[in-house]
Amino acid sequence: MIVYLICYLASFFLARMEYYWLSGIVLMAAACWLYVSDYRTSKNLIHLRALFSLFWVGGQGIACLKLSQLQTDWPLKTWICLALAYIGFWAVFQILTHVYGTGHDNYSRWRRFSGNAIPIFHMICGVTAVSVLCFAVEAIGLGYVPLFLRGVPHAYSEFHLTGVHYFTVSCVLVPSLTVLYFHTAQGRGSEKKDLAALGMTVIALLIPILCVSRFQFVFAVVLAVFTYMSLQKMVNPLYLLGAFVVLIPVYLLLTVARSHDVEYLNEIFEMKHAATPMFITQPYMYIANNYENFNCLVEALPGYSFGLKGLFPLWALTGLKFFYPQLINFPIYVDKKELTTLTIFYDAYYDFGWIGVLLFSCVLGLVAYLLVMKLREMRNPLGYLLYAQIAAYLMLSFFTTWFSNTTTWFYLILTGVLAIYYNLNSHRR
Repeated sequence: MIVYLICYLASFFLARMEYYWLSGIVLMAAACWLYVSDYRTSKNLIHLRALFSLFWVGGQGIACLKLSQLQTDWPLKTWICLALAYIGFWAVFQILTHVYGTGHDNYSRWRRFSGNAIPIFHMICGVTAVSVLCFAVEAIGLGYVPLFLRGVPHAYSEFHLTGVHYFTVSCVLVPSLTVLYFHTAQGRGSEKKDLAALGMTVIALLIPILCVSRFQFVFAVVLAVFTYMSLQKMVNPLYLLGAFVVLIPVYLLLTVARSHDVEYLNEIFEMKHAATPMFITQPYMYIANNYENFNCLVEALPGYSFGLKGLFPLWALTGLKFFYPQLINFPIYVDKKELTTLTIFYDAYYDFGWIGVLLFSCVLGLVAYLLVMKLREMRNPLGYLLYAQIAAYLMLSFFTTWFSNTTTWFYLILTGVLAIYYNLNSHRR
């Protein structure tokens, strides 16, 4: 923490003096140091505090580079809020570690998880079937499939029917379930079931492609990779390289399919150097501008929502939003209407200001510690999928609000239902 605070203050003063490159590099170096520090003690590549440190602090460092005309100098209040978002998480995790231990000894007692693969195979088939059915309902009801439209950049965002789309995108869990199936079966599964599981996985990955949803495709692959890593004592880095090899071409193809050409994106991103290659511009803005949107909120918010904004999933899942529209009638503060990605702490600030950011950060630190402690003791294989989901949300903490997102809670609830199903059926053969 001392290293982080020193680097953070250095980055703040360098930004004040408009040495933006140095400001960003200092924070990115701090993020790498924090990640390596946790990895060295845990030997876990997806240790939750390590991931959050690398991507939240590193993402802020990337934003500090100020490569776009859209970016402005942040006021002191924004800097304080972004620091509290990390300090609360780190402090709670560290206090619990000091009181209850690190849990790292669990890694030395690692054993291959054993269980019944049949219920997991049933989950793969069931989730895939429901997802395909709901996709067909949406395609027929709306009269189009986004992949086959041309010249409509935002067709994918309109492709949803209320209540149905949650089940359509549940396909992102299937690749992870397949990882759990093969790991649990340990080579004892029948060839037909193995081929069927792989076939269901391919179908599940085709749905985000047909929806032209880059995020859902990337999320499905990341979840599967993290699930696999959570099950292993040691992971070959080549597997991570293989995942990126799969992701990059599909991501680029989906970008083209969404009618997002270079001219359109350059106009949106407003980079200071027009010659910046698109393969740098696009990932940069998808990370950096989220912090700018958080800054817009800090500067423009006239009053707090006192929990109403963050409870959006409750209003959505219960249907109350249709009867009381005022529950969700909150404007979004962003620097450009086309760039609406936020950060994981956006709604926490919207609800209670810097206090909300600090409290939410502390809660995340508590949850992360509990999951890290339980990782090698999980009896239910769905626990590994839960760990993978939280790891993905913390890794993408710079991207969106996650825990005030209805889809996130739908995934968590579905994971809980599947875990109960496994417990009820794991003894059957």
